[in-house]
Amino acid sequence: MTTPVKLYLYDLSNGMAKQLSRQLTGRQIDGIWHTSVVIFGKEVFYGQGISTTLPGRSHHGAPLQIVDMGETAIDEETFGEYLAEMKEHYTADKYHLLEFNCNSFTNDVVGFLTGGSIPDFIKDLPTDFLSTPFGAALRPTIDAMYRRPPPNAPTPSSPAVTPAAAATAAPEATPNPQLAAQLLQAVASRAAASTASTAAPNTATQSLTAPIHAITNPASFNTFLKNHRASVAFFTSATCGPCRMIEPVFERLAEEKGIKADGRGAGFAKIDIDVGLGNSLASQWNVRATPTFMFFLDGEKLDELKGADANELRTQVDLLLFQAFPPHPHTSLSLPAVQALSLNPILFTQVPAIDTVLTKLSSFIDSTTWPSSTPHTPTQVQQILTGTVAPYLKARFPASPSTKLPSATTAILISWSHATLALSSTLPVASLFPLVDLWRLALLDPAVGTWVASSPVVSNPLSIFVNKATTTLQQSDPSSNPRNFLLTTLRLLSNAFATPVLAQTLFTSARAAVAAVVIPSLLHTDGLVRTAAASLTFNVSAYLQKGRVEKVRGGAENVQEDEDWEVEMVSAVVEALDREVTSEEVVHRLTASLACLLRVSPAYGNQLSPLLEVLQARDVLKRKLAKGGCGEEGVTKKDVRKLIEEVANKLCP
Repeated sequence: MTTPVKLYLYDLSNGMAKQLSRQLTGRQIDGIWHTSVVIFGKEVFYGQGISTTLPGRSHHGAPLQIVDMGETAIDEETFGEYLAEMKEHYTADKYHLLEFNCNSFTNDVVGFLTGGSIPDFIKDLPTDFLSTPFGAALRPTIDAMYRRPPPNAPTPSSPAVTPAAAATAAPEATPNPQLAAQLLQAVASRAAASTASTAAPNTATQSLTAPIHAITNPASFNTFLKNHRASVAFFTSATCGPCRMIEPVFERLAEEKGIKADGRGAGFAKIDIDVGLGNSLASQWNVRATPTFMFFLDGEKLDELKGADANELRTQVDLLLFQAFPPHPHTSLSLPAVQALSLNPILFTQVPAIDTVLTKLSSFIDSTTWPSSTPHTPTQVQQILTGTVAPYLKARFPASPSTKLPSATTAILISWSHATLALSSTLPVASLFPLVDLWRLALLDPAVGTWVASSPVVSNPLSIFVNKATTTLQQSDPSSNPRNFLLTTLRLLSNAFATPVLAQTLFTSARAAVAAVVIPSLLHTDGLVRTAAASLTFNVSAYLQKGRVEKVRGGAENVQEDEDWEVEMVSAVVEALDREVTSEEVVHRLTASLACLLRVSPAYGNQLSPLLEVLQARDVLKRKLAKGGCGEEGVTKKDVRKLIEEVANKLCP
């Protein structure tokens, strides 16, 4: 006698995913699926541990869809014993929205009952979501929502994600962080309704970011192998003493080597041969004793390890990850000159005579017709500059050294930004450079940089000046973009990198705008403008390089890659190097920038390397060393020559 098996399908987003997914992710996602199995007149699902209710009577309400999964010959008593065993594996503390959720459980149950698996569009949803820029950017936020609390710490009632968190996680990945936060919170809250529990966390998993997959049947194991490029399987038994000894090592490896935000890492699965169809799965893979570890690449078995050898287990996992995710070829290069580069930003710290700068700006204000629609009168603007801005700048940047340097207050910055907005909408571009230079100086104060990073675009001085520079650079008449304004704007942007939070904001949300200013400026006829442009180029490139090096070393990834932007920047730097024949300082900064753009770039192999060949970048660099390539004798400084030779010979094909 057989019994029908049904799959109940629910949408945790209540239709929001179908309506908003394309806007947020660029891909149509019809639902954030929750599933349960209905058999023997009961609905069984995973959330707050394994729960059982009458069909359609759970907190999720009526199912959106019912899928026929076939029939099973397993009787109700056997199924009850199976669920009792599974309750030890599917505990509330192991729940993870992406990695170990209700669908993981239903796939296991369906595999046990029928030998099949749940539909691919449900199983593949996390992979589809994470393959989008929005999903990849939000992965660390989602992981943090489900990270296990330390022992004795209170368990949060529900995960929370704020618009700020969504914006920080994915400022470029979605046009509407507020909307993204609402959708993610809706899904997390509905999931939390079935995962909130006062049960003590399982000590074996409480510290894991991504859980170990509990596998109980062949169908689920095949799904596990399909969904992970690199996989480690641990065949164990409750009665196996060596298994208990090696299990903490396996769990630490799962924490250290599991899937990270960038998709790199291995999936870790645990198969208890005494649970469910674990014994059948062990027989399928010829497991004769426990513990046995197997290592898979793209679903194909590479090797296996028998016994509780912790050192060999770690070695095999490292070898698997090396094969699955080979390190960047640049990591094996000897690049002493490149590695000796300081990645600290180049800053323009000279303090002008503040009264002289203000006098110059006041003369421009007095000679300009002031529109009546401007919220501030000329007198009010000048009072802000002389009565608020000047005292702050003189105290912050005194003529003689001082141990007490005041930081700008929010009140000062708000009034100054309002005055800046009035001046930028009234004065000609050529008359704005004294104002830009004052902001350039102020950005050396971390308080100013932090405030600018979060200030509204409409009154943000960086946004105002960058937009002005971009607009005038697009004019065909060179005289329409005065040299002094462009020079001070480039120095202003360079000093923005003095504050890490502002540097991150520039790099993530204003990268294209900065490129639109710096790229044409690299070819300017004025040497000081080219020097400032090369300095800004280095600051941007060094910031990118810092993030990449941190990633290679296993640290947190905080830099978003953009291949098109990199191609544009590399092309501009090589062209500027080719044309620069007078300034060794500019050549030095551009070569350092090129090194930072190329070294350990994910786009090096398929994008940048062919581009460098087309641009003949190696020859361009080597010409700087020859007579006439940069000055009469070429580059003369030994350290600069060594850097040029190293970049040309080792980073340029």
